[in-house]
Amino acid sequence: MKLLITNIATLAGIDSGGMLKKCGAEMAQFDSISDAWLLVEDRIITDFDSRENRKEPTDADRVFDANWGTVMPSWCDSHTHIVYAGSREQEFVDKINGLSYAEIAKRGGGILNSADRLHELTEQQLYEQASERLHEVVAKGTGAIEIKSGYGLNTHDELKMLRVIARMQESSRMRIVSTFLGAHAVGRRYAGRQSKYVDLVVNEMIPAVAAEGLADFVDVFCDQGFFTPEETSRILEAGAKYGMRGKIHGQELAPSGGVEVAVKHNALSVDHLESMTDADIALLRGTNTIPTALPGTSFFLNLPFAPARKMIENGLPVAIASDYNPGSTPSGDMKFVVSLACIKMRLQPAEAFNAATINGAAAMGLSADFGSIAPGKVANFFITKPIPDINFIPYAYTTPIIAHAFLAGEEQ
Repeated sequence: MKLLITNIATLAGIDSGGMLKKCGAEMAQFDSISDAWLLVEDRIITDFDSRENRKEPTDADRVFDANWGTVMPSWCDSHTHIVYAGSREQEFVDKINGLSYAEIAKRGGGILNSADRLHELTEQQLYEQASERLHEVVAKGTGAIEIKSGYGLNTHDELKMLRVIARMQESSRMRIVSTFLGAHAVGRRYAGRQSKYVDLVVNEMIPAVAAEGLADFVDVFCDQGFFTPEETSRILEAGAKYGMRGKIHGQELAPSGGVEVAVKHNALSVDHLESMTDADIALLRGTNTIPTALPGTSFFLNLPFAPARKMIENGLPVAIASDYNPGSTPSGDMKFVVSLACIKMRLQPAEAFNAATINGAAAMGLSADFGSIAPGKVANFFITKPIPDINFIPYAYTTPIIAHAFLAGEEQ
């Protein structure tokens, strides 16, 4: 079936060159055309143009009126933890009262709190909660998403989380990538025996995950108070034996070697980077590892923001993601993430859009099919209400602007 989107005021994020990511100065280019149309056939974008340049096709089976809104590629959110049990608002109050993220974790809160709650829920209960969050972010314009495990911290519960993600992959038109994060923290039963917990991740969890084909990637929280670079290397090597490429939580709490180990193991991305150094930036030049900033985390935890401006000036392909999770970022609103990138990281709107679309897709290994408006790519896009121009999107940081969201050519 052919679907024609007509009366588009601005068609933004277009690409005719087949770019898989944008680096450095390239990120300032977010191409668009005015008074445009877009043609979709069988889930795939097949053509687009301005009406001044070329008339609309006349053989569409269905015509959808954009009503002079802007059409943008869907957000590609490459770092989330949306399979979790309940909320952690008491820790929110603890933070207001002066406790740090690390102090809350030492008191048994944080990740371990979520693991305790998750253990009590059935797979069906987890699926229902996570599906609500997925519907929420679809309505906010997200079209591709990575979801991590990491609130199980034992083999049974990690597999339970990953099976929930697999069910979501089957039931949603959203493109979902699954990441095994058994090394998110040390499970309570292994308190004081971190090396034994790493043994469990390597010798039991990873083979069990691989046996069911439940994860595309393997991730490790390589940071101060969590896992060392040496432990991280061991886990990444174990995952690689089963075809799971690495993704790293690194440099959030301290300069702790996360970037170095990510580069060493050709990790697809290294995420957080609130404590990133100039040496880390130099290490990433010329590599295939995409630095991914999580500005919502900095906002919510009152942490420094990752030096995204400096990364771009040094030619790196910066991505931004939501980090949607119950403790440090209880929001999956990528429009707000884009606004924070502009306001707090000093990115130009075009740079923030690219970080949240094509580079976010690249940080999931999906940019051949997602992240821009291009012939041959999956038809994931949203249509805004009429707006003055695309810079209005990060400027009006709490204004709802999405009128329609499409996944694989179908309105959601």
